[in-house]
Amino acid sequence: MLALRLTRGARPAVWLRRLLVAAASAGTGFLFLCTLGHALGHPDTPSVSLLRLAWCAAPLAATVYLAVAVARTDPATRPRPGLSAIGLGPVRLMAVSATTTALACTLGSLVALLVFLQLRGDLTSMPFTGAGSATEFLATGRPLPLPAALTLLALLPVNASAAVAWALRPREQAADASPAGRAADASPAGRAYGRFGAYRSTAERETFGAYGRFGRHLATASHGRGPGPEAAPEETRAPAHGPDGAGDGPAPAAGESAAGEPATGEPAGARSAPSGLPWGIAALAAGLAAGLAVETYASGGGSGVAASPGDRPGALAALALTVVGLTLIGPGLTHLCGRLLQSVRPGALRLLAGRVLMTEATRIGRPLGVVCAVLSAVYAMGRHSYADGLSAGPLTLLGVLVVTGCTVATLLTAAVEAKHAHAATTAALLRLGAPASTPRRAAMLRAGALLALFGPLTVTAAGLSALPLSV
Repeated sequence: MLALRLTRGARPAVWLRRLLVAAASAGTGFLFLCTLGHALGHPDTPSVSLLRLAWCAAPLAATVYLAVAVARTDPATRPRPGLSAIGLGPVRLMAVSATTTALACTLGSLVALLVFLQLRGDLTSMPFTGAGSATEFLATGRPLPLPAALTLLALLPVNASAAVAWALRPREQAADASPAGRAADASPAGRAYGRFGAYRSTAERETFGAYGRFGRHLATASHGRGPGPEAAPEETRAPAHGPDGAGDGPAPAAGESAAGEPATGEPAGARSAPSGLPWGIAALAAGLAAGLAVETYASGGGSGVAASPGDRPGALAALALTVVGLTLIGPGLTHLCGRLLQSVRPGALRLLAGRVLMTEATRIGRPLGVVCAVLSAVYAMGRHSYADGLSAGPLTLLGVLVVTGCTVATLLTAAVEAKHAHAATTAALLRLGAPASTPRRAAMLRAGALLALFGPLTVTAAGLSALPLSV
C-alpha cells in the first residue's frame, strides 16, 4: 500500500521513468510470449525455439538494467533524516523500491499478455491475419498453456525486483586503516559518531578521559606548563573545537586534510581512477583479435556460402568479447576524458567540467560504455543481415528497439542522477556570482568531450566487429 501511495504521488518525471520501465517490460514480455508461440507452432524444431529464448536474454538484461537505474533516481525512496523513527529505515525503503519496480514490470507484462491474446484472437475471436512469417509466432488455433505463459512473464518482475533490492541494499562500511577509508568513515555517507552520540568531523577516535579537555579553548595561558596554544605555529596548532564543541585531537600535518588525506583540493572520487580499464582493454583487444582471426580463416578456407551468426560460434564469441570490453572501459575512459579536459592550463569552465567527469566516471561511464557496446553489436548484426540479403522481421526490430531504448534511457537517467548529485555545487557557484549559463556550458562541454572520445571508438569497434560476420 505504501508503494502504491508513493507511486500515485510521484512527480511527472518519475512517472515518465516508471512508464519507460513498464513499456520495456511489455516489449520483453511480448518477446517471451512469441518464443512460446513459436515453440507451440513448431514442436519438431525445439532447438530453434531454444535459440530464440536465449536471444531474449538481451532484452531481459537491458530492461533489468533500466529498472535498477530508475530505482536509484527515485526521490520517494531516498533515505531522509527521521524516517527510521516511523519504521522507514534503509531496509524498508529498499523493500518499497523493489515493490515499486515489481509493480511497473508486472503492469508491462500484463499489457504484453493482453496484446498477445488479442493478436491470437483469444479475446475477440478475430485473429490477426498477415504474412506467414509475421504470424507464425502466434500459434493461432492452438491452446495457449497459461502456466507456461505466466512463468515466462514472471521472469522479468522477479529478476528486476531482486536486482533493485541487491543494488539498494544497506551497506555497512568496514573499518579501514587507510587515509581513504578514514575519510569515507568521516563522510556523511559513512557517518562517524563522537562522544554522547554527537557527529564528529574527523575519523580520529577519542581516548578515555577526553571529557577533561572540555573548555581548553578558553585557556589563555599555559600556567607554567610551557608555551600556550597561541605560541604554537599556525600550521601545527590544534583545532580549538569541533562542530560539537569538543576537541578533535591533534591538527593534521602540513599538506594533509583533516581526514589524513593529501590536501590536493580534489574529491576522493576524482583522485581514484576506475579499476576496470585494463581488463576492458584486454577484453576489447582479445575480441578484435579473435574476430580478425575468424575473418582470415573464413576468407582463406571458406566455401563461399553465406552462413548465419549461429553457425559461427567464433564470430559470436569475438563479438561478445568486444561488447564486454566496451562496457568495461567506459568508466576509465570517462575518467581519462575528465583529466584531459583539465590539462594545459584550464580555465574555470574546463576545470569544472573535467572535475565532474572524473568524480562521476563510474556513474556516467558505465552506461555510456553499454550504449557503445550495444550500438557496435547492432551495427555488426545489421551489416551481416544486409550483406546476406536478409530482412529483419518484426520480432528482431522489436528486440533491437527494446535493447537500444533501454540502454539510452539508462544513460539519460544516469545523467539526471549526476545532475541531482551536484545540485549543491551548482547552487554554491550561483551564490558566488557565477553566470547562470555556466552549468549548462559545462554540461555541453562534457557531452562534446565524451562524444569526441567515444564516437570514433564506437565506429571503429563496430566496423572491426562486423568483419567476421560479413565474410
